[in-house]
This record gives sequence, structure tokens and C-alpha cells, in this order.
Amino acid sequence: MSVAVKKIIPKTNNGVGAFVLQCKKLVFHYCEHWGSNKGMVDYIKKDLAAFAKKNPQVEILVQPRPAHHPVIRGYYLNGRDKVICARNLNPVEISQKVTLLRNSSGEKMKLLAKRPVISTTESVRGIWSPFHSNPHTI
Repeated sequence: MSVAVKKIIPKTNNGVGAFVLQCKKLVFHYCEHWGSNKGMVDYIKKDLAAFAKKNPQVEILVQPRPAHHPVIRGYYLNGRDKVICARNLNPVEISQKVTLLRNSSGEKMKLLAKRPVISTTESVRGIWSPFHSNPHTI
């Protein structure tokens, strides 16, 4: 008699054991000639190398895009991407946006405020019915 041995593979949850950053790639699009790209060009020349050294798990790609406003695009493990326009932002603000994209999960934004109202008590007025007001006569 042989007993089939099942290989036990634990399900990994993000944050349990090892953390897997959801952002896999950041793409920086810029134009050298437009004035709205000044902050992006300064960020790329001064701060991007330091960011890349701190985050080796994120692929950094810089692409010129003539005659367009600067854009930062983040690609995530779930297949989605997020785009942030960096028009007229200074390097400090761009650094904040890049950190936001890196820390994001790639999921769609969810409304947290619109929850259905659940009550344990009945309404004071009772349940409304169309037969309560102006009954039709035939």
C-alpha cells in the first residue's frame, strides 16, 4: 500500500513572512523643451538616482516624450497601472508623488463613506407603502 503524500505549500499573505512591494515599474515621461517639465527634468537629474538606489526592487524607466506634459506611470503586480501628471510640480512635490505611486497597491480607489445604513431599531414613521397616501378610487 502506498500513501499519496500531499506536498504542503503554505499560502503566503503579503506582510506575513516577507513583504512584497506591489509596484514593479515606474516610468517617467518628460519633454526637455516645455516649461511645465522643468521640475521633472530637475528631479530626474538630481534625485532619481538616489530613489533608484533605495528601491532596487522597482524598475525605473525614463522616456522622453516631446511636446507633452510630464507624466509618472506606475505598473503593479496585479496588472493595473496608475498615472499621475506632474505638470508644473517642483522636485519635492514630484518626490512625494513618486513615493505615493511606489507605496500604492494598484487597486482601484474605493469609496469608504457610502456605506449602507443598518439599524437595529425600526423607523419612527414605519415602513413606507404607496397605499398610505391618496388611495386610488376606481
